[in-house]
Amino acid sequence: MEYRSLRKEEITRELFRGFERRQVVTDCLRREQGQWVVKSDPFIDQWSSKDYEFLVSCLRKTLEKDGVVYGAFSEGVLKGFASVEGELFGTRKQYLDLTSLHVSEELRGRGAGKKLLAMAADWAKERGAMKLYISAHSALETQRFYESQGCVDAQERRMEHVEQEPYDRQMELVLVPAESRMDR
Repeated sequence: MEYRSLRKEEITRELFRGFERRQVVTDCLRREQGQWVVKSDPFIDQWSSKDYEFLVSCLRKTLEKDGVVYGAFSEGVLKGFASVEGELFGTRKQYLDLTSLHVSEELRGRGAGKKLLAMAADWAKERGAMKLYISAHSALETQRFYESQGCVDAQERRMEHVEQEPYDRQMELVLVPAESRMDR
């Protein structure tokens, strides 16, 4: 796999010609009475042409607003991507927002997601973020991925994400150890 940042002009619908955003979901994590519980909620999450058009628009806006988009390529074909918005937020301006992290269906479980998350985290840390904010899909396998990477429930919740995707789990990845945060 080749990993690199993407330029605005290359983010087109054609870029996603070999990318399959399809996820067969059986179980989801849901918050009930203050606890996370596994619930059976089978569905197939698959993007339409309209979804890809919206994605292209969002990723281009991310770059226009000083964010970053990374791509993972196999033989020149995009197979994964991650995006981080460029504006700090939170009560102490401690967060940058990981707005997307997706790996094409046929390559999941092979390390591309880990690599893209690490690149996003490094970029966020270089820009002064103490934490990476994640509005994570409720699918159990998505939740387990983020947990395996050290993500935990967010101490602050970004309400625009909560309202847009009420079943998503609001998470964070700590980028700066607690003892280093005293200076900030």
